[in-house]
Amino acid sequence: MPFTRYAEVGRIVLVNYGPESGKIATIVDIVDQNKCLIDGPESGVARQVIPFSRIALTDLTVKIQRNARAKTLKAAWAEAETTTKWEATSWAKKLSMKKKRATLTDFDRFKVMVAKKQKSAIIAKKMEELSA
Repeated sequence: MPFTRYAEVGRIVLVNYGPESGKIATIVDIVDQNKCLIDGPESGVARQVIPFSRIALTDLTVKIQRNARAKTLKAAWAEAETTTKWEATSWAKKLSMKKKRATLTDFDRFKVMVAKKQKSAIIAKKMEELSA
């Protein structure tokens, strides 16, 4: 399968470092081979120049012109339903689960452990019945 995630104007990216970490934005312009201009109208990412090493390219794109205004970009995001498409990806689901696990209390972790034990006991019992 050929490579398809190119750094291009309109590519949706995930910021993976800094204060905007975990938010999605759009590449609005390519500054040079190491940096690009991004903007995230619905995710709260301010328009800024960011190195490629601090972002991860996604499979999503929006149709915009180079250096599009914030209003144009917001309309393109709404037209392409970018936020809903992103939330439907397995990548976004993994990130939300990771964030949810990080906020668990000690008692919540205990409840998860007990639930896993109960689940494995039920599965083991069913497997024993099937093999017998």
